[in-house]
This record gives sequence, structure tokens and C-alpha cells, in this order.
Amino acid sequence: METKKTPKANLENKRPTWLLVGYVTVLAFMFVAFEWTRDVRVDTSGRITENVFEQDMEIPLTRQPEVTPPPPPQVTPINDVLTIIDDDDTAEETNFASSEETGEDVVIKHIPVTVDEEVVVEDDIFVIVEENPQFPDGGTVGLLQYLGKNIKYPTIPQENGTQGRVTVQFVVNKDGSIVDVKVIRGVDPYLDKEAVRVISTMPKWIPGKQRGVPVRCKFTVPVTFKLQ
Repeated sequence: METKKTPKANLENKRPTWLLVGYVTVLAFMFVAFEWTRDVRVDTSGRITENVFEQDMEIPLTRQPEVTPPPPPQVTPINDVLTIIDDDDTAEETNFASSEETGEDVVIKHIPVTVDEEVVVEDDIFVIVEENPQFPDGGTVGLLQYLGKNIKYPTIPQENGTQGRVTVQFVVNKDGSIVDVKVIRGVDPYLDKEAVRVISTMPKWIPGKQRGVPVRCKFTVPVTFKLQ
């Protein structure tokens, strides 16, 4: 006949529980041991003190340098001299007599005003004058006719269909001769050259005048090139 044990009497069933209790107990002892092991030191008085780092630092006192303010500017005193006259003293008075009191006639003098006349310098070139220079034969109309008869349309601009207005500037001397011919606004090198040639070959002009005196005068003429 086999012996049978009840499940409550079997100790193998309680083995995991006792194993867990053992682990907890060991951990508790280790925790208590770590708490008691602290770094301590014994001072000369026999007391147990904790090892705490302490250091006293002396902070030096800094003083701001004293700044000496600049001396105030010297003010020069103004000595006002005030003369006080007593009531008993007499002061000199200056009286101005009118012409009615003296009986003298009033004389009014006429002072002529002189105006300096403009001095005409011979070498100056005028832009605006009292009398403008003119083309000798017919003025402006004669100038246009002269340009129309003497201009020769260059071949290359004519073949290329180039046309436009060339502005030429020149100086009319006191004797009417034409000098310093130049193009101030061009269209084409060939057209510019032809305009300068025609202006340079013009006859002498009637010179411009300033205060009745012939002067050198600057003049501008537009030369138009237009294909028919």
C-alpha cells in the first residue's frame, strides 16, 4: 500500500515563496550596509564630522579712481563804467538847429550816377550777342538755299538708305570768316564729314556785334540729309 501526502504537506510547493523571501532579506541587508558606510573624519577635538569641502575666499575691495573734474573756464569780467551825474551838476547838450531857425537856404546837390560800360575783349567768343551773325546773301533763307545747292549726298549712305539731321557748330570771326567747325550731333560718319565740308566752304558771314563792335560769335546750323 503506497503512502500518499496531502498537497499542503508537500514542501516543494512552497519553495519559490521561500526563495523570494531570501532574496528580499539579502537586498535589505545590503541596503543597510551601504547606508552606514559614509566617509567620515575625526578632527583634533575628537568629534566625528562629515567631510565637507569648505573654503573661505577673500574678495578684494576695489575702489574707483577718483576723477578730478576740470577747472571751470575763467570768465573775464566786463567792467562797465557807468558815470552818474548828480542833479546839481550840469551836462553838456548838443543842439541841432534847423534851416528855418538859421534862415539859410537848403542846397540840394545832384550827384550823377556813373555806370561802367562793358569792356569787350577781342578774344572772347560770345554765344548771345545784340546782333547775331548772318549769312551774307539772304540771311537764313539764303543759307538754306546754299546748303541745298552745295550738299553732295555720299554714295554709301545713299545706298544704305541712311538719312537724318547733322548739327554743326562753328565760330564766326570778327571779319566774318568761318573757323572751328565741328559736329556736335552726328548721324553717320559720311554724312557728318559732308556737313563739315559744306559749312567750311561757306563765304564770309556778316559778323555779330556787341555794343556796335564786331566780336567773335559761336553759331549752330542743322544740316538735313533726306532721300527723295
